[in-house]
Amino acid sequence: MKLHSALVMWILLTTSLLGQQRSPNVVIIYADDLGYTDLGCYGAQGWTTPHLDQLAKEGIRFKDFHVSQAVCSASRTSLLTGCYANRLGIHGALGPKATHGLAKSETTLAELFKSKNYATGMVGKWHLGHHEQFLPTNHGFDSYLGLPYSNDMWPHRPDRPQYPKLVMYENTKIIDDDVTAEDQKQLTTKYTERAVEFITTNKSKPFFLYVAHSMPHVPLFVSKKFRGKSKQGLYGDVIEELDWGVGEILASLKKNDLEKDTLVIFTSDNGPWLGFGNHAGTCTGLREGKGTVFEGGHRVPMIARWPGKIPAETVQNEMMMTIDLFPTMAKLIGAELPKLPIDGLDCWPLLAGQKNAKNPHEAYWHYFATNELRAVRSGPWKLMLPHKSQQMLEDRKPGAGGVNAGYKLVTIDKPQLFNLTEDLGETKNVIDAHPDVAEKLQKYAAKAREELGDSLTKATGKGTRKPDELKLTK
Repeated sequence: MKLHSALVMWILLTTSLLGQQRSPNVVIIYADDLGYTDLGCYGAQGWTTPHLDQLAKEGIRFKDFHVSQAVCSASRTSLLTGCYANRLGIHGALGPKATHGLAKSETTLAELFKSKNYATGMVGKWHLGHHEQFLPTNHGFDSYLGLPYSNDMWPHRPDRPQYPKLVMYENTKIIDDDVTAEDQKQLTTKYTERAVEFITTNKSKPFFLYVAHSMPHVPLFVSKKFRGKSKQGLYGDVIEELDWGVGEILASLKKNDLEKDTLVIFTSDNGPWLGFGNHAGTCTGLREGKGTVFEGGHRVPMIARWPGKIPAETVQNEMMMTIDLFPTMAKLIGAELPKLPIDGLDCWPLLAGQKNAKNPHEAYWHYFATNELRAVRSGPWKLMLPHKSQQMLEDRKPGAGGVNAGYKLVTIDKPQLFNLTEDLGETKNVIDAHPDVAEKLQKYAAKAREELGDSLTKATGKGTRKPDELKLTK
């Protein structure tokens, strides 16, 4: 009888262990300045993206996915913390002279995963503070290889030759104190090789990998193996090399038998920098691009795959934002949310393509510049608030060869209302026909100002927090 009881207990324990699911690996690949229609599965012309198209075929493709702000540092802050960047005092794009960065008191995705004993690694562009105290390995990442900020923040930029030399970091040490044009040609390859190495090294335990490519942010660089490959020219070559890099990461997951255990997410930090013309991406059908709160600025491609958890060949029409990835990941791995308030909400039903899943937010807020509340989105409706915005110059040829044609500054002096379901290009102001909708969105705007402030109306906001300042050592 004792032997029989022991056997029963062993069977029950074995069955229980087998029934337990391994915590999923998570890989987030973040392109820089990639346009909404820059991938084949989103309608790209002039270049091909077979690996990303296949990723979409095997998973879910979002048609209404957004970043919180259409600029580098702010966008990355929201992705990694689940907060509107202006809540944390991060605005615009931090440059080499910045003396502040993401506060240590904030919880990053890396720290969230570390709380559940994950291995965490990052390669690529950081841009949340370049001084040692702000670098990735001081924000939850076990390892880091990459540039501290944008690849155009170097002395070879024609309009800002005062920039210092561009450097590359390995963890907190500078391993290249003068990144050259030849070095930049190898960035996509170098990042990809390090990502594959991280996967191979950590294949036996759960891991979180964040790959933040420097491309296709200008200046554009591509390795010899992709130079001249696309029909479009240098920009197309760069995108095809990025697609190759994604393919290498996916191949590594397959080689190590990790496909079914890994959630892969691909998206961009904001829309295309349109002033650069043939060195910029596309957002066909959308208005404007990077640096604006029009759809071309913050609506970006987003693809996710997790075999067995996300149904293949799914298209998601519901809106979602990068701030929602943090709480969604927390729920997924059973981690506790930070004690400090965040703005995102769990959107796993959307990510998983569940039937009839709806976005849990009443509204999203679109901020830009130094805490300017510029637009509010709720359902199909978008209320554009009065502000000054850059706009493509209509009387000048677009940029070419890496030269920015420039923009003009226009004033939006009255609120404008758009129905994005019927007018994705934001061409028809329907505020006079829907005053009730405009009034409702104005109330959401008031909530935003109360919580996060608004420099345009001089509202301070009760929920904002400060970034950390550089600690000087003697």
